Amino acid sequence: MVNMNRVQLPLVEKDLQRKMVFLAGPRQVGKTHLALTLLKKTAHGVYLNYDNVEHRAIIAKAAWLPTTELLVLDELHKMPGWKNFLKGVFDTKPARLKILVTGSARLDTFRVSGDSLAGRYFRHRLNPLSVAEIADATESTIDTLMTRGGFPEPFLAETDQDADRWRMQYVDGLVRTDILDFERIQDLRAIQLTLELLRRRVGSPVSITSLAQDVACSPNTIRKYLDILEALCIIFRVAPFHHNIARSLLKEPKLYFYDTGMVKGDEGLRFENLVAVSLLKHVNAIEDYEGKRATLHYLRTKEKKEVDFAVAVEDQPTTIIEAKFTEGTPTPSLRYFHAKYELPAVQVVRHLRQERLDGTIVVRSALGFLKGLRM
Repeated sequence: MVNMNRVQLPLVEKDLQRKMVFLAGPRQVGKTHLALTLLKKTAHGVYLNYDNVEHRAIIAKAAWLPTTELLVLDELHKMPGWKNFLKGVFDTKPARLKILVTGSARLDTFRVSGDSLAGRYFRHRLNPLSVAEIADATESTIDTLMTRGGFPEPFLAETDQDADRWRMQYVDGLVRTDILDFERIQDLRAIQLTLELLRRRVGSPVSITSLAQDVACSPNTIRKYLDILEALCIIFRVAPFHHNIARSLLKEPKLYFYDTGMVKGDEGLRFENLVAVSLLKHVNAIEDYEGKRATLHYLRTKEKKEVDFAVAVEDQPTTIIEAKFTEGTPTPSLRYFHAKYELPAVQVVRHLRQERLDGTIVVRSALGFLKGLRM
C-alpha cells in the first residue's frame, strides 16, 4: 500500500510559514488530499471551495473566523478578480494566518500576464505518482504505472477494470466539464477526436497540419485545442532543444500525457510516456525547489538523428536520455549526440539484466534510473 502522504507535504508546510503557497496540477492528482492532510495537523483550519455556493459567500466577504490559522482556498481561480482579492487578503492578514491556494493548472496562467502577487507566494506543482516518490517501488510498480498511470485512484484501485472505469469517467469529465468550463468550444466532437488521435501519437513529433486534416478543421483550431489540453494538464509538450529558444518553439513538439494510462499503443510507447512524465516531474522539482530554470526537450537533426529526451538546466543540457523497452545497446543517435556535444548520456531500459557502462554511456535499468529522479 502506497503512503499517500505525498513527499511534497513537508515542503508545502515549510513554505507556508513564509508566504502563500499555490498548489497546482491536474485534476484528481491529490491536491485536495494534501490540503486536508495539512488541515488535520492544524488546530484552527478552514477549507473553502469556490464551487460550493455557501463557501463562495464566505470567500466573497472574507468571513472566515479571525482565529483561523490555515486557510485553504480551492478552485479560487474561477472567482473574477481573484488575484487582487488574494493580494488584499495576504497584505492585511494576521501573522498567524497561512494561506494555501489549490486548483488546476490554470493557477499557473497568471504568470504570463502582469499581476500583483509577485513576491507573495511559492509555487508547488503536484504531478502524478512516480517511481521516485514510492519508497518501496519494485519492478511491478513500473508495470502498474505503465498500465494504470500515476493518478492515485486508478493506481491504488483493486483491479485494472476499476482503473479503466475511473479513466473513462475522468476523460468524459475533462471533455464535457473542464474543457467547456475553460473555453466555450463550438465543436465538442472535434476536440474529442483530437484527444483520441493524440492518444495514438505519443512520442512522435506532432504535425499541426496533419492533425488538422485528420480532424477536418483549421490548423489554428488545432493549436487552440492543444493549448487547452495543455493548460488543463492533460498533455504536455516536449520541444526540440536549440540554443535559440524561438527557433525551438517553431519546430514540431512531441506530446505526452500526464496520465500514462491514457496512452494507446504498445508497451514501448507506454514506457516512453512513463519516462517522460517522470522527467517532467523531475524538472518541475528543480524549478520549484532549487530555483533554477529547468526544461525537458528532445534532440533531433535534419538527418533525423533523434534522442528521446534532454534535461536542460539554465538552458544548458545536462543529460540526454534514450528510453528503450528491451534493447540494451546504446542507439547510434545517442552515441552521436554524446560524442559530438560531450553530453552525459543514459540509455534507460525497461528490461535489463545488468546495469553497466558502454564506453562512456551509462546503461541503466528503468527502476534504478527512475528511483534516482527528483520526486
